[in-house]
Order: sequence, then structure tokens, then C-alpha cells
Amino acid sequence: MRTDCSSGTLPAREHLPATDAGTPVLDVVIPVHNEEKDLPPCVRRLHEHLTRTFPYAFRITIADNASTDTTPLVAARLAAELPEVTGFRLEQKGRGRALRTVWSASNAPVLAYMDVDLSTDLNALLPLVAPLISGHSDLAIGSRLARTSRVVRGPKREFVSRAYNLILRGSLQARFSDAQCGFKAIRREVAQVLLPLVEDTGWFFDTEMLVLAERAGLRIHEVPVDWVDDPDSTVHILRTATDDLKGVWRIGKALATGSLPLDRLTRPFGDDPRDREIRDVPRGLARQLVGFCVVGGLSTVFYLALYSGFRSVSGSQAANALALLVSAVANTAANRRLTFGVRGRAGTVRHQAQGLVVFAIGLALTSGSLAALDAATDHAAHSTELTVLVAANLAATVLRFLLLRAWVFPDRGGDGGDGGDGGEGGEGGGGGGSRTVATHTPSAPAYDWRDATLRLQPARPHDTDPGDAR
Repeated sequence: MRTDCSSGTLPAREHLPATDAGTPVLDVVIPVHNEEKDLPPCVRRLHEHLTRTFPYAFRITIADNASTDTTPLVAARLAAELPEVTGFRLEQKGRGRALRTVWSASNAPVLAYMDVDLSTDLNALLPLVAPLISGHSDLAIGSRLARTSRVVRGPKREFVSRAYNLILRGSLQARFSDAQCGFKAIRREVAQVLLPLVEDTGWFFDTEMLVLAERAGLRIHEVPVDWVDDPDSTVHILRTATDDLKGVWRIGKALATGSLPLDRLTRPFGDDPRDREIRDVPRGLARQLVGFCVVGGLSTVFYLALYSGFRSVSGSQAANALALLVSAVANTAANRRLTFGVRGRAGTVRHQAQGLVVFAIGLALTSGSLAALDAATDHAAHSTELTVLVAANLAATVLRFLLLRAWVFPDRGGDGGDGGDGGEGGEGGGGGGSRTVATHTPSAPAYDWRDATLRLQPARPHDTDPGDAR
């Protein structure tokens, strides 16, 4: 995963100002590869629709990625014929690479793309970009799987699409309904920070972008679309599905290890109404309690299983100590990641050391309860031991939460905490609402609404690497 973007949080969303005629507010990118036949009717139809219905100035960018037919010449003729159309050519294949390159260089505040076959009804375009123009949302996607969508396609593509989205929901906990619909839009300031984190250059680009945006707590707006399958589509379903599954594994591994700096995508405090402070209510307490209870319940089951296993080969005190030690390490790691939203490896040793201190306190409580039980009866039944331990663990759990929240993972507000954990906290939507990270926001150049010139440069130097097979 790429982690080389400059640090800093996103600015608060604002409604885009009205602009002078000719200044593009929307840049619609059409990625193409060997589409000499379908490109002219697509661009003319899109241009006519935008001219007739879109109230802002717009641009249509044809992103040719390594076509070997006459697509570049067709794109040049369209750019000469229609003033709002421009073309750009990449020498390497890859839809994701084409989108990242053009979006990264575009000066339009709203960036969109659609497939050249125009399978999606264009009447959904204005509803797609309206939430981005108004400042309501960060990204917008067309959905073929919404209840009010009307879709015409064969059973094979229907099965593949629904199975893929089911995999995303089960493996990556994705909440958006349709990752593969070629009809999406994003605000420019979001793209500038999000795109450097997206690694894929092919068809998985969309999914990776959406998963990272959702995990960072960005708002994704969904628009039900009318969609008719293109029977002449050149997409290779089997190869694309294989690449997508590899991408799902890669993203899942990166999210599990906390190697993605998603705090760079967070909105400033106060942009989300759920972040507003309420008198005498600690921020993020509810989400932390839910996360802690879930982790605590699983840890208790894990502890009892360990205790039962150790008890068969050792005494009750030794079995309790070993089971509590192993479960405490796992519990601290899980609470660090899931309950308090701390990402990355920085500060892990210190957190585990503090967690062991909390473990020692819990050990004292549970060992004391076992000692009291032994003093009260000579031969206590195993079920009685478990009952006493459950009661003692409940008391230790309450104390553990208070110590974790106040001492191990304290809410440091805006001071950034100690130097060890800077930049590792607060992935939006991860349950750690109180994990605030003070990061330096570089001053971005102001957008010049009078400059409508499209400046296109490769998004990354290695995008021209001839060794990339895509």
C-alpha cells in the first residue's frame, strides 16, 4: 500500500461557488482502450446532454490508455470539433492508471468518470455530482443494486456482480452497495489526498478507492441508476474477478496490520455533527463502550477456554495466571485497534507494557477470588471455580476499561499526544471517536476559478515504468 502522501487533514466541505462561464466545475473522464468505434457517439451524446442539462461549465476528458487502433486520432478529432472536449494519452494500459493520472492533474473541483459504453442512463449524472457540488458528500457512486435501480443484464453478470459485492461486505465490511458500476465522482481535494493511497492501476481501482474512503469516514453518496448491459463489452470477467480477489486480500491485510495512514483523510473536528461536544459527555464514549464490550466478551470466552486447557495440566492459580496473561495481550491489541482506533506499530510496546500493569491488577482480583474460594471450601467444583472467575473478571473488566481509557489510550484532544503515537490514531469509522491526531496541514494552493487550462502530468514517476504489464 502506498503511504507517501503528505500529511494533513481534509478541509471542511463547502458548497462550490458560482463561477464565470467557461470555467470547468465538472471534469468527466472517459477511460478508453481501443474504442475507436464507440468513442464518437459516446462523447457526442454526453456533450449534448451536459450542454442541455448541466448548469455549470464542464469538461470532457478522453483518457486513452495505450490504444493500438485509431482511438487517439478519433479523440483528437473530437477535441478539435467540440470545445469542451480534450484528450490525453498514456502509453500504459490500465483504467485505474488513466483515472488517477487525469484526476490528479485536473483543476476542476468535481471529478467524475463513466464507461465509454454509456450503459448508465445519463439522467443520473446531475444527481451524482450534486451532493459534491453542494458540499454534502465526498464521493458519489451509481448503484445498480439499489432497490429503485432498473437494470437489464444477463444472469452471469448479475451473479458475478452480486457475489463480488457480497465478498466485499463479508471480508472488508464494505457498506456501499455497488463497487463496480462505471459511474462515479469525487471532490478534487479528496482525490488529491486519497489517490496516492490507491495502489491498483486496473479494474480494482474503484473498489480500493471506495474501501479506503469508507474506512476513513468519508461520506459516500449512492444514486440508483438505470443500467443496460453492453453485450459487446471487452471486459474479461474471469481475469478481472481473479485480480479483484487478489486486491481484496491485499487491502484486507493492510487494514488488519494498520499500515494505511487513513488519518490523513479525516475531516476537521466539527464537520461531522456527531463530533460536536455535548456537555458532560466524553466524546466517543458510546462507540468505545460498544467496542470494548465486544472485545471483552470475546476475550472472556478466549480466557475461559485457555483456563480450562491449562487447568488440566496445572493447578488453578497457575492456569489462571497463564490464561489471563495470554488473553490480556490479545485483549490489549484488540482494544488498541478496534476500541480506541490506534493504528500502526508506534507505541505498541508501551501500550502492551501498560496493559500488563492492568493485567496485574486483574490477576490480583481473580487470584484473590480463587484464594477466597479455596479458604471457604477444600474441594471446590470446577463449575464453581468458573462462576467465581466470571464474577471476578466482570469487576476486573470495568476497572480495565477505565484504566485503558484514562491511562493507556487517553483522549489527548488537540495536543497530539506524546511523540510516540503521532499520526497513528483515529481512523474514521473505526470506533475510536476520541482518537484525535494533531497533524500539520500543508497550505494548498488556492484554486484559481479563472484558469480553465488542463495541466496533465503523470501521477507518479513509475506510471511510465515499462516493466508494468498492465
